[in-house]
Amino acid sequence: MLSQLSIRDIVLIEALDIDFSKGLSVLTGETGAGKSILLDALSLALGARGDASLVRHGAKHGQVAALFDLAPTHPVRGLLEESGIDTEPGEPVILRRMQSDDGRTRGFVNDQPASAGLLKTIGRALVEIHGQHDDRALVDAATHRDLLDAFGGLKTESAHVASLYRSWKSAEKALADHRARVEETAREADYLRASHEELSSLAPEPGEEEDLAEKRAQMMRAEKIAGDLNEANDVLSGQASPVPHIASLLRRLERKAAEAPGLLEEVNAALGLALDHLADAQERIEAAVNTSEYDPRQLEAIEERLFALRAASRKFNVAVDDLPALAVQFADQLADLDAGENRLKELEKAAAESGEVYDRAAAGLSEARRKTRADLVEAVMAELPDLKLERAEFIVEMESDPAQRSEDGIDRVEFWVRTNPGTRAGPMMKVASGGELSRFLLALKVALADRGSAPTLVFDEIDTGVGGAVADAIGSRLRRLAGTVQVLSVTHAPQVAARASTHYLIAKAASHGEQVVTSVSSMDEDERQEEIARMLAGATITNEARAAAAQLLKAE
Repeated sequence: MLSQLSIRDIVLIEALDIDFSKGLSVLTGETGAGKSILLDALSLALGARGDASLVRHGAKHGQVAALFDLAPTHPVRGLLEESGIDTEPGEPVILRRMQSDDGRTRGFVNDQPASAGLLKTIGRALVEIHGQHDDRALVDAATHRDLLDAFGGLKTESAHVASLYRSWKSAEKALADHRARVEETAREADYLRASHEELSSLAPEPGEEEDLAEKRAQMMRAEKIAGDLNEANDVLSGQASPVPHIASLLRRLERKAAEAPGLLEEVNAALGLALDHLADAQERIEAAVNTSEYDPRQLEAIEERLFALRAASRKFNVAVDDLPALAVQFADQLADLDAGENRLKELEKAAAESGEVYDRAAAGLSEARRKTRADLVEAVMAELPDLKLERAEFIVEMESDPAQRSEDGIDRVEFWVRTNPGTRAGPMMKVASGGELSRFLLALKVALADRGSAPTLVFDEIDTGVGGAVADAIGSRLRRLAGTVQVLSVTHAPQVAARASTHYLIAKAASHGEQVVTSVSSMDEDERQEEIARMLAGATITNEARAAAAQLLKAE
């Protein structure tokens, strides 16, 4: 409930702090005292559009803070958590709005910055403001279906239908996605099969390009070395080899050694040693050629494989290392194509079954709503005679279309009225006059009681234009409502004021010279009697008016 309203520098209000309690609280005062300012200030805190004209003359900015005491399980706490606003379970929720004289506003929830949109969402869950021209509360047709469900205790059934709707939509999406994949795959079937066959034949393996490139580099290095070894082998063993010439020369010199003792011995020894070294070198070269890794045929095979992989990479516009995954993808797409029709039938069946389950639940909810509709109409109609609407008719207009599936079911619900017999019925907001609309809304709120209601209800002069028994009936119903929710009422009717558990007087007086400010004070029993007497008699309060006021207070 609303526990406190703190206002600073708003229109005629300089500084005002009002503590509210449970039950029915009324605000009375002479015309122009500032009752509408209080509601404008409260609306500003609840996220209404800001206006620079709200700032008190001479001030740079105004401020309104509304403090609410809420149960730990109240839905607003979940909304705050989703919005990143930290609150403790037992901590009050404070909505604060600053209005600058340049038109800008700033919003806060528990002193944490918040947008006007968030304040408005929270405000709608905490306070309903009802008046002759209000268009935010029960006159909004978008809320009527939820109110009907709340009256009939159908929230669980409605939530179940919403869950089935989401399941059906999920099944429909799965079906649509799979159908799109199958159709796309079918259009590319020939390309997929050819590509899959090509990659299957190529059989690329992860990391194969790097391995082949390394082997190719090694073999190319070995090829170069093998060329040098073969050249060396040709020099030593080929036709140009010096070995035969050296051997022939050594034999001639050996034959002539005896003719010149001491002259050729060392020469012949050196030539023999050279022949031995050349023979050893020749053997080592041949061994190196035989043991080298170079194999021209193997190098050719490696290069062909590497070039084939890279050609496929260019063709399919993927890295060589991604070719194995692409082959798997082609295989999966072909499998989807081959198994697509069967899977499509399965998904079509699942979606159809899900839709049928939803249809049965939605039809059941619709039937329950139709039964509830009659009960709600009866409850509201029972309130109308005492509110001087005995010739009027309250109608719950309900249209059901199974083809129009939605999370809320298949029903469109709107509250209609007929103000007099023989006249055309229509939406409440369009058909009822201001005074009639207020009384219809009051009857509806009484019928709904604590179901589908914000914890705080504000009624702004809903008793305008009525008096006597009708005003008394309004007061009685506001008092009854206050047994389940907090009710605040701005009123000119003494019969309504007499029903209050707390009575506030709104007045204005000069302050700081000739500047006028609005004040609000809670009255005791004697002060209440005097105020109600003023409401009965006008400017001159007579003893008879005081006696009548006492009688009203006693009759409450």
